[in-house]
Amino acid sequence: MKCRVCRGKAVIAVRRHNANFCRSHFLEHVRRQVERTIDDYKMFGSDDRLVLGVSGGKDSLALWDILTGLGYRVDGVYLHLGIGEYSSESLTLSQRFALTRNLRLEVVDLTVEYGFAVPEAAAASHRTPCSACGLSKRYSLNKVAAERGYDVLVMGHNLDDEAATLFSNVLGWNVEYLGRQHPVLPSTEDGLCKKVKPLIRVAERETAAYAILAGIDYEVEECPMAAGNTINRYKEWLNRLEEQSPGIKANFLFGFLERGSPLFEVSDDIALRICSNCGQPTTGDVCAFCRLQQVTISRRQDG
Repeated sequence: MKCRVCRGKAVIAVRRHNANFCRSHFLEHVRRQVERTIDDYKMFGSDDRLVLGVSGGKDSLALWDILTGLGYRVDGVYLHLGIGEYSSESLTLSQRFALTRNLRLEVVDLTVEYGFAVPEAAAASHRTPCSACGLSKRYSLNKVAAERGYDVLVMGHNLDDEAATLFSNVLGWNVEYLGRQHPVLPSTEDGLCKKVKPLIRVAERETAAYAILAGIDYEVEECPMAAGNTINRYKEWLNRLEEQSPGIKANFLFGFLERGSPLFEVSDDIALRICSNCGQPTTGDVCAFCRLQQVTISRRQDG
């Protein structure tokens, strides 16, 4: 197996591109995919202040490495979710990555800042752990980005993540979510920061390979609370299709973005207001995060 570029020994095959790559040309290939995505969707410029949601996993750390390598100024923010050793290990890996590269990482501890951890919140609210986690991440990352004056909030969602989310939204015909599934979500006057996803052309397997080949130490274990997660099940199904038809995930996602997305528009009737409790944007009087916090603390006090 030879590298498509230099004809040297290849270390990885990317079937949807019908190409094999050696280490150096694979790393270059992934960087080009990210750079192309940034340019195509006009995500940000060299003067923008960027903050990246960091989890300690392969996607966020690989993306941080790529963006800094491309010359962008990127700070990181890690949300400590209080999921036992998994959160502690992920934090350690994130801090080590930042320290060895002289990068700035802010840590937001959910328990310290808001008085609860994800496992407790999920049990108290009868949400799935992934739902409580996702809500906490969206709220906390947007708050940090807004309060610290960042221009863009960067997320490490890869091709598999986006294709599985799209699959889920199509199965449920979640029209509002389909209208918002885009690589760039603009900022709003109500306080939502611009959010971008530069990794959408890179598959999950490829970000893992990038991290390994670039010498990035990342959290390899899956979150212990993600067992039975619906999106993970959809990823498995899409991977089976991908094995038979390489490129089908990318065709599905980018076909939607190019031809389907314009057909779904977010309703202008849904106006954001300011949460009466925390001052963050919401559709109701009190935002979903504050309601999650309130019910969790109330259940604890009730014993």
